[in-house]
Amino acid sequence: MSWRVVVIESQSKLDYKMGYLVVRGLETKRVLLDEIAVLLIENPAVSMTGVLIAALTEKKIKVIFCDAKRNPIAELVPHHGCHDSSAKIRSQIAWEQTVKDSIWRDIVSEKIRKQADFLLEIGCSEQARMLSGYTEQIELADTTNREGHAAKVYFNALFGMEFTRSADIAINAALNYGYSMILSAFNREISAKGYLTQLGIFHNNMFNHFNLSSDLMEPFRILVDRLVYQMQPVEFDTEEKHEMWRIMDQKVSIDGQSQFVMNAIKIYTKSVLDAINDGDASLIKFYGML
Repeated sequence: MSWRVVVIESQSKLDYKMGYLVVRGLETKRVLLDEIAVLLIENPAVSMTGVLIAALTEKKIKVIFCDAKRNPIAELVPHHGCHDSSAKIRSQIAWEQTVKDSIWRDIVSEKIRKQADFLLEIGCSEQARMLSGYTEQIELADTTNREGHAAKVYFNALFGMEFTRSADIAINAALNYGYSMILSAFNREISAKGYLTQLGIFHNNMFNHFNLSSDLMEPFRILVDRLVYQMQPVEFDTEEKHEMWRIMDQKVSIDGQSQFVMNAIKIYTKSVLDAINDGDASLIKFYGML
């Protein structure tokens, strides 16, 4: 099972040899590819061999590239996720709208439920009750936008009444960075299963290449919120970014087992896709906190 997040911080050359990622910098280090879930290239001066890129793609390892400010700007996505991707894409295009609306309602309900649970943990019982009430009001496709109403109450409870998600502050930078990590993990799993990330069940922005990933990741955003609430960053630089990667190392409960977040995303993603294809929302396997 892949579980490691490998971060390349300094100028180096990355190569492949006998199943290992070989990092040639001031020192030469090796990491077994089968252990790697995510390879984060933080330094634009890093070079990679073609044979390594091919091996990373074959192993379905998520590779994320950063700019000079160490912010993620691109990722490696294979052209073909699995052997029957053409059939998967045809079925994805034909997904029924009523089924998509039902699945989205359940995903939004679970997201708000997790937000309410977190608020209750930190002593915001009144706001938690408000969010619990919203879960009972969610309609198909969340036509009354309970998600948006819950988000305002939720973030104001976490970070203060003056807080807005549009403010240029360290907390928002940390949230955005963490969400991009989670999004990349979903991109990997959706592509690996042969589906298109562009075709969502609710999100349908023509400029968003990851509409389906944006849909599925919603209940996992709370993992990011928890860590940022604990950190309360006043600045967001390299040290804080590395701290955010702790999210992928933690364990959650899913399908009756304790799993690393990366594997929980894999299990959950498959369950949602199965639920849509079978028209049965009860197949969705949501995670729980340990």
